[in-house]
Amino acid sequence: MQELFRIENLCMAFGEKEVLKDINLEIRRGEIFALIGPSGAGKTTLLRILNFFEKPTGGSLVFEGMRLNGAHETPYLNTGTTRKKMSLLFQAPAVFNTSVFDNVAYGLKVRGIDKRIIEKKVTSALNIVGLFGVEKQKARTLSAGEAQRMAFARAIVYDPELLLLDEPTANLDPANVAKIEEIIRRIRIERGTTIVIATHNIPQVRRIADRVGILLNGELIEVNSIEGIFTAPKDARSAAFLKGEMIY
Repeated sequence: MQELFRIENLCMAFGEKEVLKDINLEIRRGEIFALIGPSGAGKTTLLRILNFFEKPTGGSLVFEGMRLNGAHETPYLNTGTTRKKMSLLFQAPAVFNTSVFDNVAYGLKVRGIDKRIIEKKVTSALNIVGLFGVEKQKARTLSAGEAQRMAFARAIVYDPELLLLDEPTANLDPANVAKIEEIIRRIRIERGTTIVIATHNIPQVRRIADRVGILLNGELIEVNSIEGIFTAPKDARSAAFLKGEMIY
């Protein structure tokens, strides 16, 4: 697969606490890449850096062959245009006190997109997530699973090249977990979207990921194929983590 995003020697510290240490990673176009590791390993911080919510203290990012920054450059270069090509969906997404349609259409409206195009794109996104027909319903009356699917629709409505997912099924029942996983697969197949998902759900990783990276104490200790990580991990710490052993 062709490279979409490359992370080089990336470090992140908050004060004296080093959260990410010398991360090197290639994200391939069209893949589902799972980022796993214990709580506090740095998964959310890495996603926020990829979406330019946070600026790393070291290293650089290369998107579609364009080097976007050096850690000491102020401000980031070219991140405004690049950020429009990606979406970040949080574990507990914001739900605006408006209709489902207006929630999903928000990103398009702020971009000044024509109303007819907005209606077409919102309808398509809601259809993908299984919420077609509830456009006029108040978003805050949705169940937790429906609200998360609505947030998915809002994240994909403008066809991002890269979709970043932070524990998207952490608070959902098994039925809604299955629905979200099917949405992830469908987005990748139908739209060719590259997806990076941070999750604690190891069985979920087995079901949907192409490749896996394991973060431990801020270090990316291994990147491997889905088959390799579960049958022949390269690092003993990876094997121990996947077995549920307390190694951190």
